[in-house]
Amino acid sequence: MPLDRTERIIAFAVASVGGISIIAIVAVFVGRAANADFTNGAWPAVAMLPLVGLPITLIALIIFMIMTTVRRNRLARDAGE
Repeated sequence: MPLDRTERIIAFAVASVGGISIIAIVAVFVGRAANADFTNGAWPAVAMLPLVGLPITLIALIIFMIMTTVRRNRLARDAGE
């Protein structure tokens, strides 16, 4: 069963936002190990990105799972009739 357009967009959003958040977490770990100054430059945004990105990823993942379940139930119901 191929995914429809909305499901593909949500799956891509889950993967991209989640991946960027994980990369930001790794960057914060490396920055802390290198004693970087987290008050200047892009560091404040990098440090805050996982705090916003990971909840968005979780919500989008739940929406994706609900949409996929509804579509599969609908296809199974239509195939049974």
